[in-house]
Amino acid sequence: GGELARQLAYWRARLGGDLPVLELPWDRPRPAVLLFHGCGGLRGHLPKYAEVAKAAGWRAFIVDSYGPRGWSRQFAMATVCTGLLLRGHDRAGDILATLYGVSQRPDVDASKIALAGWSHGGWGIMEAMSADRSRPALGLADPGNVSLDGVVAAYLAYPYVGIAAFNRMRPWRHCPKTLAVIARSDHLTTVRNAERVHDMIRNCGAEVDTWIADGSHSFDEPMTAPPMRYDPELSDEALRRFGALLHDVAVAPAA
Repeated sequence: GGELARQLAYWRARLGGDLPVLELPWDRPRPAVLLFHGCGGLRGHLPKYAEVAKAAGWRAFIVDSYGPRGWSRQFAMATVCTGLLLRGHDRAGDILATLYGVSQRPDVDASKIALAGWSHGGWGIMEAMSADRSRPALGLADPGNVSLDGVVAAYLAYPYVGIAAFNRMRPWRHCPKTLAVIARSDHLTTVRNAERVHDMIRNCGAEVDTWIADGSHSFDEPMTAPPMRYDPELSDEALRRFGALLHDVAVAPAA
C-alpha cells in the first residue's frame, strides 16, 4: 500500500540512503542483522555488536528510531522511556518497515536476517513477531506485505516485558531461534516474569535460549545511572553470545 511505500522511503532515508553502517565487500549477498536501540536512543554499545556481526561476515544496520522523528535523547527519555510515546506496537512498525527495506537490497541475503533489540527495541521485536499483519496495524497500511520468513534469529537484550507490555504473552506468529538475555537485578521486571514470557515464545516452536546475566538493566551500556550499572565483564560475555547466535543460524561469507 501507499503507506507501506511511504514508510519504506522514510526508513531508507534513515538508513543513510542505502549505505550499510559497516562496510563489507559488496561481492555477494550477505546475512544481515538489524539492531534496535532502547528507549534512550543510539548509545555507544550498539557499534560493538555491529563490529561482532561484521567480523562474522554479516552486514549490520543500526536503526535510529528518533532522528527521523526529530526527537532528541532528552525528549525520548521524557516521553518514550516513561511510556507516553512510541510504545512497543509503534516500534514494531519501525521494525517491519526496516526489515522490508533491507530485504530488498541486492547486497543482503533476505533469507538470513536477524533482529536484535535492547529493552524498548526488544519490546518492538516481540510485538512485530506476534502482531496480526492481515489488516492495517503498527502504523502500516499493509503489514502483511512484510514477510518474516527470512528472519532466522532474534536477540532480545533485557526486553521490556513490564506492565505496559500488554501483549507480552501473545503467541508469536513467526518463531526464529531466539537468545533472550535476562538481567537478574532488572528494575523493570522480575526474572520470573521474564522467564514466563520467554517460555511462551518457546511454546510456539522457537528454540529459545535464556541467559540470566548477573547484572542490572542495560548492564552492557557504558554508563551508570542507578539502579542501572555498567558491567564490562558481562558486556563482553553478551557480545560473545551475540556472535555465537549469528554463527549458529547462518554460515556467512568470510568478512
